[in-house]
Amino acid sequence: MAFDYNLDFDNIDFRKNPELYRVGRGEQGVLMVEPYKSEILQHWRFKTPEIAKESSDKIYEMFLDYKEKEDFVGMDMARKFLQMGYTRARRYTNYKGGKKYDENGDVKKRQNDPEKAESASIFMEKWKLAREDKGYLKCKKEHQKKYG
Repeated sequence: MAFDYNLDFDNIDFRKNPELYRVGRGEQGVLMVEPYKSEILQHWRFKTPEIAKESSDKIYEMFLDYKEKEDFVGMDMARKFLQMGYTRARRYTNYKGGKKYDENGDVKKRQNDPEKAESASIFMEKWKLAREDKGYLKCKKEHQKKYG
């Protein structure tokens, strides 16, 4: 089932109401679903490979903690933050300042920032571990079967 953008995200605690959560596609809802957004976002950084390593390690540790608590929504949100670490670092790898389009709406010329590329690869490694985790996949299937 698609991610539902019509929910009252300002007032829903998805830890208390996991039945309202939908996985959606990719990173949908990553900056909306509380209390997970507030818990994870403070650790999400990718400016340098060292910062990306620390950040991705912490977020993956949170993923494992949510898994231990059988908190699927938390696991999925941590997975989304790891994915977003990869995609945003790739955007900054390819476009200075992370902006793909110029003021006229035209795509800027691509660049290659090796430092950001390394940050992206660090996040990719942890994202892959999370998205392929057998416990995560089992919980995801159960959540989707039960709630959509």
